[in-house]
Amino acid sequence: MKIALVNPPWDFAGSIYFGCREPHLPLEYGYARQMLEAEGHDVILIDGQLDGLTLSTVSERVAQARPDMTVVTTAPSYLFWRCAPPELRVPKQTLRAVRPASGLTVAIGPHGSTAPRAALAKLDADVVVMGEAEEILVELARTIRSDWHRVPAIAHRHSGQVVVQGGPHASDMSRLPALRWPDHAVARHHHHHHRFDAPARGPGAEIETLRGCPYHCSFCAKEHFRDSYRRRPLALVLEELDGLLSQGVEYVYFIDEIFLPNRPLLRALAERNLRFGVQTRIDLWTPEMLEMLGRAGCVSIEAGVESLSPEGRDHLDKDCRLSTEELTARLIFAKRHVAFVQANLIEAEFDNDDEIARWRDALQSHGVWANEPVPLFPYPGSPDYRRLWGMPDDRAWERAHAYYLARFDDFSDIQEQRPLPLDELEDRGRALA
Repeated sequence: MKIALVNPPWDFAGSIYFGCREPHLPLEYGYARQMLEAEGHDVILIDGQLDGLTLSTVSERVAQARPDMTVVTTAPSYLFWRCAPPELRVPKQTLRAVRPASGLTVAIGPHGSTAPRAALAKLDADVVVMGEAEEILVELARTIRSDWHRVPAIAHRHSGQVVVQGGPHASDMSRLPALRWPDHAVARHHHHHHRFDAPARGPGAEIETLRGCPYHCSFCAKEHFRDSYRRRPLALVLEELDGLLSQGVEYVYFIDEIFLPNRPLLRALAERNLRFGVQTRIDLWTPEMLEMLGRAGCVSIEAGVESLSPEGRDHLDKDCRLSTEELTARLIFAKRHVAFVQANLIEAEFDNDDEIARWRDALQSHGVWANEPVPLFPYPGSPDYRRLWGMPDDRAWERAHAYYLARFDDFSDIQEQRPLPLDELEDRGRALA
């Protein structure tokens, strides 16, 4: 079978999107490509974002390939499945543009994982994968359409009815291969995600050591994808990392939901001439392990503090056992060993604006950056969504989006304008396609 894996040419105008706008390596497609090729399939990866393609060029490349199956993702990168653009404008445009030559159409991503019926209808795809997609794409490629009822974790149409089979899939991390990227893809990856200590000289990359998280913070949208906590075998991580280093990569960002203290990994990283960044919780790191993290080459920490009050952290289900004073001291200690340390805050009703301003000033006097509190979007797939409305249904993304726009007047500092209503964004996608 010939299969096209398509990452759309993303455009975030008018969107509520908290993620980075720069291209990142599409790890989900990297795993899927190697696993599909191992089974004898002919796979082409068309990355509209990393290669700077127009929608028409993406369509032309699909037409040239004439695939039997085309896969389109609804989020720019695995790194941002937890905070994807709520609207499906760009994936809709992409599927519509490639459909004349696409063969079977498959959608993957957080939207189909939380609201599969709605995603199937909006995208007009043949099938939607729920949860992590790599192993399910292999199963789809093995299975003729009349036997799709045997494939788990998908939504599709059968005899005029939408059929949702099982729940979101969690990949076996021991089965996902060490990724190998073409030299040209690595060379184009100029972005060093969340790096501020020095300008980039060589390529950057992304990699993961685990999926899921043992914590269940109320704001984290991971219940329907990347939820179950699993480590990748260290040997696979290091094989992949050494391949990237041989291609000239000088900086790696670990996209783990939470980069946990891991002595064997840190020892192995310390043996390599590498700089890297992580997202983590500062309360999980002892001073000794923070020193080890710095020696291993870490130059960037993005640490979720979220709230300055115990009541606020409890409300967010942080399960944090350190006081605000202890968290502050741990952040300042981390800055002695890591070039850039950031503390993230979420807008919480329990925190006082003046107290936040004093705390941010105090941290900045020690070189630690703390962002202004970000308004909380109740993503479908997060406990916060369930608190408000129960389990996600076909209007889950519209409901969360309308609630967010009605509740807040000020948005995150990366949004240049007031976000547009979701229906308007997706209708605009229809007009532009």
